[in-house]
Amino acid sequence: MARIAGVDLPKSKHMEIALTYIHGIGLSSARKVLDKAKIAYDMNSDDLTDNDVANIRKILEDGYRVEGDRRREVSMDIKRLMDLGCYRGLRHRKGLPCRGQRTSTNARTRKGPRRGAGVRRR
Repeated sequence: MARIAGVDLPKSKHMEIALTYIHGIGLSSARKVLDKAKIAYDMNSDDLTDNDVANIRKILEDGYRVEGDRRREVSMDIKRLMDLGCYRGLRHRKGLPCRGQRTSTNARTRKGPRRGAGVRRR
């Protein structure tokens, strides 16, 4: 099992899909990385040699921001919006959707479980 950027790549998946398990790498980025490393997209992650893994690791370190750095960057972007007090920042602060979705119905992922009208505890 290959370990790249602190993530164990899943077994028996094509490399273009396996690389997307790394935070900050999507399908198009995975394909670019594999092109630079000269690895076939449909090669299984089990079949990687140590040389291939080292090659991919080097490419990711040089040109991509992944895992911890990427997560930190995203959280800092959200924190910046909240500190500015802009509309998106206020929506983040209130735990509501930021991208224009309706909230009168749906939006349960952001709002959390429903609080029933008649449910009261004593």
